[in-house]
Amino acid sequence: MKRNNILLITAIALLSACSGSKNKSDAYGTFESTEITISSESAGKIIWLKAEEGTQLKSGDPIALIDTVQLSLKREALIAEKKAASNKTDNITAQITVIEEQIKTAQIDKARLEKLFKDGAATQQQLDDINGMLAVYEKQISSIKTQNEPILNELNSYDKQIAQVSDQIKRSHVINPVNGTVLTKYSEANEVVTTGKALYKIADLDSIYLRVYVSGSQLPSLKLEQKVKVLVDKNEKENKEYEGTISWISANAEFTPKIIQTKEERVNLVYAVKIKVKNDGTLKIGMPGEVKFE
Repeated sequence: MKRNNILLITAIALLSACSGSKNKSDAYGTFESTEITISSESAGKIIWLKAEEGTQLKSGDPIALIDTVQLSLKREALIAEKKAASNKTDNITAQITVIEEQIKTAQIDKARLEKLFKDGAATQQQLDDINGMLAVYEKQISSIKTQNEPILNELNSYDKQIAQVSDQIKRSHVINPVNGTVLTKYSEANEVVTTGKALYKIADLDSIYLRVYVSGSQLPSLKLEQKVKVLVDKNEKENKEYEGTISWISANAEFTPKIIQTKEERVNLVYAVKIKVKNDGTLKIGMPGEVKFE
């Protein structure tokens, strides 16, 4: 907000200074860009950092690495613990397999006894015994499966912990998110940073914006995507001309700064307007500019 007030004061001052010019522009302001501050998503020592002020970076470029030794050791420990837990469930599965084989054998014996019972060669007691044995086997399997549930939950917990550590390791590799130029570098290699610590600031300077302020009487003639003429100082007497496009018009009015002493000026309302300009490399953030609405 403070920066906007400074820009607003600058615009009003420029407007007042040029009020006597026959070829005065319709609005004045300064150039700005969308600036993004890239911060560390993990804590630790910076192993390397390739962001240098003034260098151009591409989206997807690896920029920095935060020490991942402790995280890697933690992940290896979790993988080992998961393997140990997995061995437990393997043993339980093996026990179930053995009992299932015993059930198959018992079912064969049962079928043979039923045939003998029909022929009068086997007793009811023998059939009851084999049925009882099958029931015991089923209960044993049910009991073993119950023992396996906590182990399966433990394995699921290890999977989530390993995924969490892997994500932390991934976040330790800082990847540049956008195309742009490094404006400011906040950290250096070998420094220890915390989560959220700013590493560098980047902005796409290929397209830059001129923020100007217009009066309420000018506002009805402006619309989004409207082409305008942008002027910057070429030398003391000449201007350099660019084509601009209105990309944003403020929906809210602002009072002119109180630095304007007359009551008439203090109650005037102005509206912020952003004009997108293709940068040929000469336009800089903070450079003054003016615009003529065609």
